Amino acid sequence: MRYVFVYGTLRAGEINDINVAAARNAITRPRLLGRAAVAGRLFDFGPYPGMVADANAAPVLGDVYEIDDALVPVLDEIEEVYPGVPGLFLSQEVEVEVEGRPMACLFYPVVRERADGRPEIHCGDWVAHRLAR
Repeated sequence: MRYVFVYGTLRAGEINDINVAAARNAITRPRLLGRAAVAGRLFDFGPYPGMVADANAAPVLGDVYEIDDALVPVLDEIEEVYPGVPGLFLSQEVEVEVEGRPMACLFYPVVRERADGRPEIHCGDWVAHRLAR
């Protein structure tokens, strides 16, 4: 088992809902541990957001799940993260705090340069932004 921080379309109810992805692949349902935030900048890529981690930026809101290791390749496929192949998203680790407990989480930020010229989502919450458009 490991932890993942999701901030965009992998959130519950979104087009790549992590729970649906697990069920579709007959993988144990992820366990929601709670809300969290990571310092960064969130950008609008149209149908999905992209986050650039930045310790000096405002919080980007998301959810932390405990997931079965078997779900990681599924998430990599959704985010089009392939070993040795440059893409839009990266697979990285970030430390978040959930209910006062620090935990290392997998997350999928975008390559910093690919966010250039994209509209920034200043509220830091993809779901709220998407619903307000």
